[in-house]
Amino acid sequence: MNRIDNRSKRQTFLLILILGALETITPISIDMYLPAFPKIVNDFNTDINKVALSVSTYFLGFALGEIVYGPLLDRFGRKRPLYIGLGLYVLASIVCGVSNSIDSFLIMRFVQALSGCVASVAAIAMVRDFFPVEKTSSVLSFLFLIVGVSPMLAPTIGGFIVTAFGWRFVFGMLAIIASIMIAVVFFFLPQGHAPDKTISLKPKPIVKGFKQILWEPKFYVFALAGTFSFSGLFVYVAGSPAIFMDGFHVSANEYGGIFALLSIGFIGSSQLNHLLSRKYSNRQIYEVTAIIQLTFSCFYLLGVLNGWYGLWANIIFLFVTLSCAGLGYPNAAAIALSPFSKNAGSASALLGFIQIGIGGLISSGVGMLNMKGSLAVSLIMTISSAVALIILLIGKTKISKTIDNDIKFHNEEKLLFEN
Repeated sequence: MNRIDNRSKRQTFLLILILGALETITPISIDMYLPAFPKIVNDFNTDINKVALSVSTYFLGFALGEIVYGPLLDRFGRKRPLYIGLGLYVLASIVCGVSNSIDSFLIMRFVQALSGCVASVAAIAMVRDFFPVEKTSSVLSFLFLIVGVSPMLAPTIGGFIVTAFGWRFVFGMLAIIASIMIAVVFFFLPQGHAPDKTISLKPKPIVKGFKQILWEPKFYVFALAGTFSFSGLFVYVAGSPAIFMDGFHVSANEYGGIFALLSIGFIGSSQLNHLLSRKYSNRQIYEVTAIIQLTFSCFYLLGVLNGWYGLWANIIFLFVTLSCAGLGYPNAAAIALSPFSKNAGSASALLGFIQIGIGGLISSGVGMLNMKGSLAVSLIMTISSAVALIILLIGKTKISKTIDNDIKFHNEEKLLFEN
């Protein structure tokens, strides 16, 4: 390990900024091109729901990467997989920008996610490399704020690029950003964890470890319930262009502003958890949040079916559902990971795979249902919220009625970010 205990505050701050920048690769890859949906539709002569599948394919590629990169980063060290993954990401971004059909675009979005995922996985691993245990949670909190700001800025920046240069330049910008990150990693980022040839890359021992984790009731109940609750965020990201730009005909720049506003709900609720966790247990917070989320989702769907809601009503209902996702999931994740100590990393990777994989599949329903406006989003949000609550109610019979020794939220953040 290459601890930073003897480094200056300036060097420490620079290191945190680099890790935070690596963490933003994924959110900007998802959010920066969202304002371009209408123009992509026109160029590919398709519909906006088919373009929305490019978000879902990115989620699926990212989920697979969660499983793949963990062992590779341990076996070969941190920097070599970063070079290879980010290099492939640059190529995939360029091909996305020159794609001439929606099918090739969807394929390359999957490749872009699979390769770029290494940045997020490596950043979290290197927090554990460089910082002592007692500082890990505070560092991860800072990274979370950096990641939280990027969805507010990325659509706005993407909107300006689309307006000024066209949607293909968005992917050129992503390629440039990743190229800069490769140079930063090469010149300024220490190696961290040294290559470990004892790490097995054979499927059998990896699968055996994951199977043992899946058999833990706390894990599968709260991992699944939390994932279905959190899927509202994935559905929103995939469906928001259809709601606002196709349904309410807002401009690309206006859409960026709306996206930033709704991101505040998600970020703010996750920070509110700091206060609530001092008085209430993880289970209490999650259960109440799941009920609120389902209630508002039902009212949202009811209003959409009857044509009651305009632009601002849609924004308000989405603000509440996204706030519930930001508040509920960290608590569900903390409970799911609480039984694990030595294999917490594997449990976190599996949790991330479940979260992103199921969330990506659910969000693909936005494109497959081929419904206008906010109907598909409100319907899928309601169904997924109901499934989350059903899993929670049934699962409680399989685990202890009282969850003792709930960990505090600063530890929850550490475990959540390890996925």
